[in-house]
Amino acid sequence: MLKILVIDEIQERALEICEGLTRAGHMVAAVLPDAIELHDRVQQLQPDVVLINTESPSRDTLENLAVLDRKMPRPVLMFAEDDADDVIRQAMRAGVSSYVVDGLAPERLQSLLKVATLRFEEYLALRQERDEAQRKLSERTLVDRAKGILMKSRNMSEDEAYHALRKLAMERGRKIGEVAEQIISAADLLLG
Repeated sequence: MLKILVIDEIQERALEICEGLTRAGHMVAAVLPDAIELHDRVQQLQPDVVLINTESPSRDTLENLAVLDRKMPRPVLMFAEDDADDVIRQAMRAGVSSYVVDGLAPERLQSLLKVATLRFEEYLALRQERDEAQRKLSERTLVDRAKGILMKSRNMSEDEAYHALRKLAMERGRKIGEVAEQIISAADLLLG
């Protein structure tokens, strides 16, 4: 059972969606007429999925989805009539997991929710891999700068500088990147 936040500017259509979700065994967390308070409502309700039904996503909706994607990412399933490539692209960039054109059919709802959730999980895994790679690259850059400082100030070889960094990190119970950052900060302070 998924807890779903429904956004639809047309109340009658929203009620049909809620009925379809309930019949499929899901819980409707709330129904909103627009995405203006999306971040606050998601924070308050903690839905598993955000479902949006619209003619065409507005700029405000896309901006609110992008903020949500950065701060509290959730699977977003969007039903829209607008099939323009640029609109779909903007929606996907804003964090929409699945963009469905051609209306919402209750019999397809369950499988579309699965697709949106699975796509979102893949997206999160890729985002975590990217963040880890960026962290490692940043740490590597710090270590290289710190080695350069040690090589220059202590007349060490690159290998000796690396071993000195590693030894200092182990003695202090810190990560080598943290020690490298401390050496860089101290050098900046001393050398101005």
